[in-house]
Amino acid sequence: MAESMKGLKRTHRCAEVTKTEIGTEIIAMGWVQKRRNLGSLIFVDLRDRSGLLQIVFDENDIGTEGFEKAGKLRSEFVIAVKGILENRSGAVNEHLATGEWELRATELRILSESDTPPFPVEENIQTKDELRLKYRYLDLRRPNLQRNLMLRSKVATSVRTFLAEEGFLEIETPILIKSTPEGARDYLVPSRVHPGNFYALPQSPQLFKQLLMCSGYDRYFQIAKCFRDEDLRADRQPEFTQIDMELSFVDIDDVIEVNERLLAKIFREAIGVNVPLPIPRMTWQDAMDRYGSDKPDIRFGMELKDISEVVKDCGFVVFKGALDNGGSVRGINAKGQGSMPRKKIDALVEFAKGYGAKGLAYLVINPDGTFKSSFAKFMTEEELKAIVAAMDGEPGDLLLFAADKNKVVWDVLGNLRLEIAKNMGILSKDDYKFLWVTEFPLLEWSEEQQRFAAMHHPFTMPMEEDLDKIDTDPGAVRAKAYDIVLNGTELGGGSVRIFQNDIQAKMFEVLGFTKEQAEERFGFLLNAFKYGVPPHAGLAFGLDRLIMLMTKEDSIREVIAFPKVKDASCLMTGAPGVVDEKQLEELELEIAAPQKEEKETE
Repeated sequence: MAESMKGLKRTHRCAEVTKTEIGTEIIAMGWVQKRRNLGSLIFVDLRDRSGLLQIVFDENDIGTEGFEKAGKLRSEFVIAVKGILENRSGAVNEHLATGEWELRATELRILSESDTPPFPVEENIQTKDELRLKYRYLDLRRPNLQRNLMLRSKVATSVRTFLAEEGFLEIETPILIKSTPEGARDYLVPSRVHPGNFYALPQSPQLFKQLLMCSGYDRYFQIAKCFRDEDLRADRQPEFTQIDMELSFVDIDDVIEVNERLLAKIFREAIGVNVPLPIPRMTWQDAMDRYGSDKPDIRFGMELKDISEVVKDCGFVVFKGALDNGGSVRGINAKGQGSMPRKKIDALVEFAKGYGAKGLAYLVINPDGTFKSSFAKFMTEEELKAIVAAMDGEPGDLLLFAADKNKVVWDVLGNLRLEIAKNMGILSKDDYKFLWVTEFPLLEWSEEQQRFAAMHHPFTMPMEEDLDKIDTDPGAVRAKAYDIVLNGTELGGGSVRIFQNDIQAKMFEVLGFTKEQAEERFGFLLNAFKYGVPPHAGLAFGLDRLIMLMTKEDSIREVIAFPKVKDASCLMTGAPGVVDEKQLEELELEIAAPQKEEKETE
């Protein structure tokens, strides 16, 4: 039977009591973690978001009725306890913040009873994700998840404080916006007032923050909810949160400088990690050539080496064919992995095929200096030695090679180096290695659409020195764009924006937009640009990814209160779900029946 807390007011959270309160009256409230009945004494671990506090029930202190009530307590009962804080009479628990003292109860009220939970509300439980997410309100009581969300709150507060002190204004932008399909799929919202018309949920506040710069607000930020209808993975959700900002009268260095100081403050205040400044920078081209990725993990070496020149005249048809087709031959040196069993090498070959490789060539340098290779019979001893020298190979090393178009080679070897590093156990989550990747290509060729598409978005400024190439060699034009990378994860990205009408018009032209299409999609922005627009630039961090790395979790689901699963559904609420017919009628919508497959006729 639930009791009222009338007349009681919590004085402390469980783990916030200190030695200074010894001998004083404390009122604590929370959930029963465990109960131990020793006959004459009952011990209860009381839990709230701050941690645990041991409660001791003694009939001499709480009376017969109170002692009997304590005997009925079960896990997840919600209780209020009044008592005197004292030093523990038993052994001290050194693993607990409150392990030196306990609350001797003088009054107990059961505020709410609980059914037996479907899983223990404990840290590091081995419970299926599906069950955890179905009962997310219980999952969120676990200490590790509570720490994650409290850290998230701390980071958000730190961000707001820093940016406010730097002259940024926090301004909210709309959630119901016009669909401007260029990039990921929009989530669409039908309009009742305008039948047949739809709003979109924002993939980012991009256009609105640029308009704010046109409006003279100079420095804007927002911790913004964003939505993308795309396939999910460990670091991606259909709705996510960005630390979004835009600045006027700045160039690349200005944006990078203020964000470096922001990152340093966040990591120092939230988790006590020092971020050395300035953060190193690397061009996109260097990142691809050295690491096969535009978000390279620089916690370890194993860099790619281009051996195209070394093997251009060799007799190995795989290498020769790739070079003849305009590709390259590159390799990585897995230092000290020459003794890897053939079975594991074969597994790496299959792994590489998953990223587009037709195969993977390997060369083992034996301890005696001899070679074991999948392609040795096609090469002379001198050619093999030249390859080893180019790869900085030593006895005991394993050399792995990919030969194909650059894009495929980068993708294969970039992922392969990560897989090998993971297998070698050389990736430490305690090591935070930041990197700026700069000078991205402005455009990338879309095989699907058979046209150039913006690598970031259509409002990214080309580098001035490359403007003359935009008609003759669009793929060679570099952008004034920059990404911030941490341990192989893209934390955020941004760019200097186009603010000249002629350059913006040219950008739309290269992307295949007619004037009419550009006007239809982005007319409101282009019109605003007619009335005086300042040079401006911006950046957005993925808050979820940032917290995931700070908490050393493997998935952003562990740092989001109510996440979705892979098919973008919520196991707890059942969303998405069907809606009432009346709602559809009001929106003038009709659900089409699924198309039945026609039966094959003889």
